[in-house]
Parts: sequence; C-alpha cells; structure tokens
Amino acid sequence: MRGLHYQLKKPQVKLVRVVAGQVYDVAVDLRRSSPTFGKWHAELLSEENRRMVWIPAGFAHGYLVNCEQAVIQYSCSEIYDPDDQHEIAWNDPDLAIDWAGWEEEALTISSKDRKAGSFAEAEVFP
Repeated sequence: MRGLHYQLKKPQVKLVRVVAGQVYDVAVDLRRSSPTFGKWHAELLSEENRRMVWIPAGFAHGYLVNCEQAVIQYSCSEIYDPDDQHEIAWNDPDLAIDWAGWEEEALTISSKDRKAGSFAEAEVFP
C-alpha cells in the first residue's frame, strides 16, 4: 500500500502506468473550489490492460499493489520535493475509498502512511 500523497507548493501532474504486475490506483481531488472536491476515482492498471491514468495537479495519489510485485512508471510535471510531501490516511472514513476489498491486516503499510493525517485536517488547494 502506498498511501495518499501530494505536494502543495509544487503540485505534480502525473501520468501513471504499470509495466509489470497490477495495481489498484486511486486519485483524490483536493481542490476546494472543484465540484468534485473530496471525491476519489480508482482504476485497475496492469501490464495486460495497458491503461494509464492522468492525475491533474491538486490531487492526492495512492495505490495498492495487488500481486506479488509491480513496476510502476510515473511521468511527473514537477520534481519530487520531500520537504513538500503531504499525506492523507489511506483509510480516512470521510473519503470512504473502496480499496477493492482489501483489509488492513493483509497490507504492508509504511510507518509514514500509518501516521498520515485525516482528510478533514489536511492542507488542500484553493
């Protein structure tokens, strides 16, 4: 599991695809002025279906690898800045993301993602 991550000062536009394996990819709209603010969208990306996801600036992004291992390729509009990294809890009840039936006990989750804050308290985009 890679939790919901985003950058505020240098928001990234991302084009994401899977070149090996399979992931359940999720994007959450964090643009307060958007009619879809707080809504999420998910896609199954795999080497077989060759789908790609375009994630606009102002969205948080996370994914669940649902096979033994996967290789994910990102094309990003901005350089990753670790000082500008923000996280929202992947299992935030206000977002109510359907992680395709996976339960927390079955997931490997980083300590950073386990400590991620709530959507209600997150810094978001105007």
